[in-house]
Amino acid sequence: MELVPLAKALAIGLGAIGPGIGLGIIGGKAVEALGRNPEVGGQVRTLMILGMAFTEAVAIYALVISLIIN
Repeated sequence: MELVPLAKALAIGLGAIGPGIGLGIIGGKAVEALGRNPEVGGQVRTLMILGMAFTEAVAIYALVISLIIN
């Protein structure tokens, strides 16, 4: 029985759960911050995009690992 396809699926599937949750939290907190203090919209948006980029990098690492598995 070949376990490589299962390993690839688990690598990207489990590797995407954390970043998906993290992106939701980042977006939700950014909207909360803008709702409470709309004057700092530019700063919040910049930090939100930066945080999302770092969080998305973890999902990309999981994708790379799933492609490397032979």
